[in-house]
Amino acid sequence: MKDIIRLTGLSFYGYHGVSAAEKETGHAFEVDCELEVDIARAGHSDQLTDTVDYSEVYATIKDVVEGKAYALVEGLASELATLLLDRFAVYSVTLRVRKLHPPIAGPAKHIEIEVTRYQTDSSKLADRTNINNE
Repeated sequence: MKDIIRLTGLSFYGYHGVSAAEKETGHAFEVDCELEVDIARAGHSDQLTDTVDYSEVYATIKDVVEGKAYALVEGLASELATLLLDRFAVYSVTLRVRKLHPPIAGPAKHIEIEVTRYQTDSSKLADRTNINNE
């Protein structure tokens, strides 16, 4: 199965970084999120309750990026992946988290961290695998 829901170019402002200046003034961040899901039931029923509500995915990402401060973008990306797997019936999540205009010695549009994590709790997927399972 390779059904994918993508949210791309999500823009936020967060206070993630190692230096005191980054923690104080913050940075613009951009997130792309790719969720591997089973959309067979939703394709059959045409009901939001049978799929992943991407507005809830967006809200989860926003809360994390604009909430707690992380020293490393790697920590931010890992926390996002963990929460998305915990809250939604997805097989895997791939995130690309970009820090725009990073504080490095030279011109750079952004730095990007990409993480992919897989669902380890099969009970979250059990009721989504059969479109006739009402």
